[in-house]
Amino acid sequence: MAKLIQGETGEWEIVIGMEVHAQVIAKSKLFSGASTQFGAEPNSQVSLVDAAMPGMLPVLNEYVVEQAVRTGLGLNSKINNVSVFERKNYFYPDLPQGYQISQYEHPIVGEGVIEIDLPDGTVKEIGITRLHLEQDAGKSMHDQHPTKSFVDLNRSGCALMEIVSEPDIRGPEEAAAYLSKLRMILRYLGTCDGNMEEGSMRADVNISVRKPGGPLGTRAEIKNVNSVKAVQQAIDYEVQRQIEIIEDGGEVDQETRLWDPNKGETRSMRSKEEAHDYRYFPDPDLLPLHVSNDQIENIRTTLPELPDQKKHRFMDDYGLSLYDASVLIAEQQRAEFYEDVANDNDAKLAANWVINELLGILNKNETKLSDSPITAEKLSGLIKLISDDTISGKIAKDVFADMYETGKAAADIVEEKGLKQVTDTGAIEAIVDEVIAENPDNVGAYKGGKDKLFGFFVGQVMKKTQGKANPAVVNELLKKKLG
Repeated sequence: MAKLIQGETGEWEIVIGMEVHAQVIAKSKLFSGASTQFGAEPNSQVSLVDAAMPGMLPVLNEYVVEQAVRTGLGLNSKINNVSVFERKNYFYPDLPQGYQISQYEHPIVGEGVIEIDLPDGTVKEIGITRLHLEQDAGKSMHDQHPTKSFVDLNRSGCALMEIVSEPDIRGPEEAAAYLSKLRMILRYLGTCDGNMEEGSMRADVNISVRKPGGPLGTRAEIKNVNSVKAVQQAIDYEVQRQIEIIEDGGEVDQETRLWDPNKGETRSMRSKEEAHDYRYFPDPDLLPLHVSNDQIENIRTTLPELPDQKKHRFMDDYGLSLYDASVLIAEQQRAEFYEDVANDNDAKLAANWVINELLGILNKNETKLSDSPITAEKLSGLIKLISDDTISGKIAKDVFADMYETGKAAADIVEEKGLKQVTDTGAIEAIVDEVIAENPDNVGAYKGGKDKLFGFFVGQVMKKTQGKANPAVVNELLKKKLG
């Protein structure tokens, strides 16, 4: 259901398309052998090709092409057998050639579709228009000198995949879900690390508003937004800005804007160019790229199980809810961890312990799953002790806290502290008799109709057994004796 915004003149519909720039995981750049490692000294990873020295010729990186095809297959997209690299002409201080080698009319990947999961439990399909390869520009640095700007060309020539969506997104929540799912797919495929803070994934958000079902409005593009939260905030602000302009009788300018997170607003950067302004033409130094069907099929065989396939399998095989399955597949390592825990255990109980207890304590302590003191094997051991009635669920939480602090196995903690659950009916019965004998007034009140006192008796028995009595046995015996 499209999110409608109430304005002074009635309801407005948001229309969003996104262009996501994802840096390809590859050791060298798109057209040179220079390193792509993040965080190196400025201008220490620049080949003569990246610096656009006269007479230098680009040579296409075969591995990057494979990564683009792999990504296209992961986005359920058509892979084009022939694609063309073109020159996109514009001047910028950190673009040494005066043009960017990109793809326009003939991209390597065509139309596709991905599923997004929305907070209300519904699933929506978002169309992919295309994925094309292009080289990144360098980076202008304005904070190094009081009167001068510096240029770092380390990023110049790094391979980017620009993934363009259809204008199918209808609000900030859908935009967040789309970006999150896209990042998840790229990480599963190993084609981009999705690290938005380091700039290896950036989103350009095209936003317009219209009356529901009416013609498309004029769009503004918010450039280089670098987090899921910032995308949502930028959309919220920009939608209100456009509605106010139109309702005041003005017109929205087609322009490129920047998101300022400190002020919480977008601001104008430049009027938006059209494709013809860039004077695209095929790069004379690069032949058309041919990818055969055999090559595509060979790459297809290397694909992992992707997030949506895993989500549906977790729901079908393990009987998990959509919510639980979605949380567990959000990261590949998390999904693998869960399966290691669930394999010999009750799958739903395993999901509860991984999601609520383990992820809860890791988030609280800002610890990564890979650094968790509780391994999948140790958590599996704890769940086995609950399932075979060695310990109660309540005691399990105390044991879990101990495991997190010490890194010890659950069985060792239970043994050391004498926490085994008492399931011996005779031993529990003696304590039940004791509690009943000590509380004649409450027994009389319970038999007189005060049913709520039953919890009091359970509590007294659990107290005397230090929480070790099997609750089911306690309940059964008390019902019999008080009946």
